Amino acid sequence: MTAPLSLDQELAAFRQRRFLAMPLAGTVAWALVGLAGALLAPRWHLLAVFVLTGCIAYLGMGLSKLTGEDFMAQRHKNRFDGLFMLTVGQALLAYAIAIPVAIVRPDTAVFTVGMLTGFMWLPCAWLMGHWIAAFHAVARTVLILLAWWLAPAQGMLWVPLIVLALYALTIATLERRWQARRSPAAEATKMPAWMPR
Repeated sequence: MTAPLSLDQELAAFRQRRFLAMPLAGTVAWALVGLAGALLAPRWHLLAVFVLTGCIAYLGMGLSKLTGEDFMAQRHKNRFDGLFMLTVGQALLAYAIAIPVAIVRPDTAVFTVGMLTGFMWLPCAWLMGHWIAAFHAVARTVLILLAWWLAPAQGMLWVPLIVLALYALTIATLERRWQARRSPAAEATKMPAWMPR
């Protein structure tokens, strides 16, 4: 019988993962939100935002089987898997704020959901050990807030575009990181000094 891994060993093992399934799921969902904004009557926008973004976690779990991450497999479970799933739960709990606000102001739903569900990326920056997740969270919040101030009537256009652009950058960065970690000659991407380890 092998000795249990220390927290440091579990964190190091967790950080070796690809982290692709959830951003891919978010990309699919937000692309569909953008299509809904372009093709559906405004009365359907609210439903599209909540249903499509509410499926991201479940779609990510399914995609994780295709990306090799397989969130639900027991073969590589460690304590940081549970913490990661709590960040996913945090994003889902954001609907407790977004839904009541949307009842009063339906036009705000895409803005609030876009910002609040993106907050999960901040703790993921530490979990992943990579700066891109913190950048994603902060840039997403600031850019969506700017869109809300500058074009409040065009949320179904601008919010999906902002989120999709950040997902494209995030996926590209995480894939470069993954390839570097798999390459014996390349050194893994490290977190900047300003980010807590």
